[in-house]
Amino acid sequence: MDPIRNPFAPGAGTPPPELAGRDELRESLRVALERARIGRPAKSAMLVGLRGVGKTVLLDRVREDAEAAGIHTVRIEAPEGRSLPALLAPQLRQALLRLSQIEAAKEIAVRGLRALAGFASKLKVTFGDIEVGIDYAPEPGLADNGDLEHDLQALFEQVGLAAKSADTALAIFIDELQYVEEPQLAALITAMHRTEQRRLPVVLVGAGLPQLRGRMGNAKSYAERLFDFPTIGPLPPQAAGLAIEKPLRDESVRITPEALSQILQITQGYAYFLQQWGSHTWRAAKASPIDLDAVTAASVTAIAAMDESFFRVRFDRLTPKEKKYLRAMAELGEGPHRSGDIAACYAANVSSLAPTRSSLIAKGMVWSPNHGDTAFTVPMFDAFMKRTIPGNDWR
Repeated sequence: MDPIRNPFAPGAGTPPPELAGRDELRESLRVALERARIGRPAKSAMLVGLRGVGKTVLLDRVREDAEAAGIHTVRIEAPEGRSLPALLAPQLRQALLRLSQIEAAKEIAVRGLRALAGFASKLKVTFGDIEVGIDYAPEPGLADNGDLEHDLQALFEQVGLAAKSADTALAIFIDELQYVEEPQLAALITAMHRTEQRRLPVVLVGAGLPQLRGRMGNAKSYAERLFDFPTIGPLPPQAAGLAIEKPLRDESVRITPEALSQILQITQGYAYFLQQWGSHTWRAAKASPIDLDAVTAASVTAIAAMDESFFRVRFDRLTPKEKKYLRAMAELGEGPHRSGDIAACYAANVSSLAPTRSSLIAKGMVWSPNHGDTAFTVPMFDAFMKRTIPGNDWR
């Protein structure tokens, strides 16, 4: 098989050749954005799911859909260690500058830029990482109290008014939202609540690990009424099959039912894994139709590639105590597992492991589906831990 023609795209947020199984959610978000544009109530959404399910890809596709429909968008990724104001300020500046080019919105957009100047200058004391161009002098009393929750509301109001004047909407897309600290998350939720109360066309579409739902509820109790929280999970068998078969058909290549079934079974329908196995199977195949032998050979190289990239990049961030904790989880299986069972696995005291568990949650390695339960955020990480730390010496 010609490696240049390999249609599959394993990568961090790389768009797959066929975005299967997500049409219903894309349509619901399209409706929400269009409702916001015409001043109707529209719920923002938080896409939650494990690593490798395709949240980032879906977030970017919804953004492309919005831009194609004439809706203004900004796109942010929230890494660990950066403040939310530092991430938002430059993107909101760009949005306001674009809106200021529309005659009907110019005056209000310029006032928004004045609000942004006050916002950045006063919060610079609290959040030293804010760096944003200042296009207009601040307007005294506008988003300049130095209190994030109050000032972000005022800033979002001005952005929303500018978008309304331009007869459009602003969609804010934020990936990895679980890394935003809770007080800043609370300010973001409050600002979105204010724009909804005023029927301003601002919609937030976030994405994060499963703990995001609980963190937002902790930050503001009304978050679950303000946002929808669609769970992004593995693709069902029909959609997962389409994600493999359609790109192959486009290259005039077929795959046998047995080979396809094997890929679906190994990958469990996880979007990123489907792309990895599709890509490695293409390389291993000698001709069309792709058969079971090609999938068997591909599994060896696909697992090796996953171990050295997808899994290893997360493993290398762990302390020895954290690695031991995850190895104990892996010993128990896929999970979720009770904290007491994990501790018993290597004769540790449950309370002594609480800081390690908290650190792993903060790093996005595990989450708590229910009180006292712990589960991996990375699918198949249990098998990786057993391959990387074999035997029983780790105990």
